[in-house]
Amino acid sequence: MDLFRHLRYFVVVAEELHFGRAAELLGIAQPPLSQSIQRLERELGVKLFDRSRRRIELSHAGRLLLNEAEGLLAAEQRMRSLMRMVREGRLGTLRAGVPPETPAVTLQALLTQLADQVPGLDVDLQELTTGEQVRMLAAGQLDVGLVHHPVDGDGLRFGPAVRVRLGVILPRVSPLARPPELALADLAGHDLVLPPRATAPGWYDHLLDVCRQHGFTPARIRHAHNPEFMLGLVLAGRAVAIEPVSTSRREPVWCGVPSPANPCAGPHPPCGRRSRPPIPRPNGSPRSSRRR
Repeated sequence: MDLFRHLRYFVVVAEELHFGRAAELLGIAQPPLSQSIQRLERELGVKLFDRSRRRIELSHAGRLLLNEAEGLLAAEQRMRSLMRMVREGRLGTLRAGVPPETPAVTLQALLTQLADQVPGLDVDLQELTTGEQVRMLAAGQLDVGLVHHPVDGDGLRFGPAVRVRLGVILPRVSPLARPPELALADLAGHDLVLPPRATAPGWYDHLLDVCRQHGFTPARIRHAHNPEFMLGLVLAGRAVAIEPVSTSRREPVWCGVPSPANPCAGPHPPCGRRSRPPIPRPNGSPRSSRRR
C-alpha cells in the first residue's frame, strides 16, 4: 500500500469533509478517492469518518490520525527536499552545537554516521552550553543542537531525549565512597559544585529541586565551568558534584545514586530551528529538527 498517498488523500478529505470537493482539489475522480479511504481504513482497522449523517465527520480515530498524518507528510516532504539538495549538490553547511562535556567517542560516532548517511554535508560543529545554543538557535545562528533538558522550547522542536546516567563525584578517601551506592540525603552538609546557572538554567533548577526533595540541601553552591576545576574543588574536601559517570577521573570516586533518589538520567534531547530540512537521524542517534 502506498501509505503516504493514502494519507495525503485522507488529509484533504478530513479538511474538506466532502469527498466531491476533496476529489476536485486532488485532481482525481471521486470513486478512486473513496476507494483509497476505504483501503486505508481496512489497513488500520478503524473507521476514519462518520458517514451516518448527511455531512461526513471525522471519527475519534480520524481526528487522532489527522494529527499524526500531517506530521508524517511534513517529514516526508522534508526528507524529499533534503535528498534533492544532496542529489543536486546544494546541501550546504549544518551548524550544530554540542555541550562541552560531550564525550569524544560520542562526537566521533555522530560525525562518522552523518558523513556516511549524508555525503557531502559540511558540519560546522561548535562547543556550546545549553544557554548559548538556545540563544543562537533563536537568532538563526545555529541549525541544530544537543541541549540539557528542560529548556524553554518556544520556537524549538525537539527530538528524542538521550538519558545519561548520573552519579556523585567525591574524594576517594571520603567515607561516603565506601558503599557502592548512596542516597542524596547522605550528602547533607556538603557543598555542591555545579556549572553556572546560565549554562543550562532549566537543568540547574531541576537538579537542585530534586536534591532538596530527597533530603540534600547543599551547604553552599559553588560554580565551576571547567571539569578539572570542579574536580579540584571536590578533592579539596567538603564538596561533591553530580555528574555523568564519564566525568569520573583517577582520584575522585564515582558513586551511583540509586533510584528513585537519582536526579538521574540527565536528558539531552536534540533540538533545532524550524526553518530548514532536518538531517536524517544516524542509526542510534537522535533526530535533528528545526526552528518554527
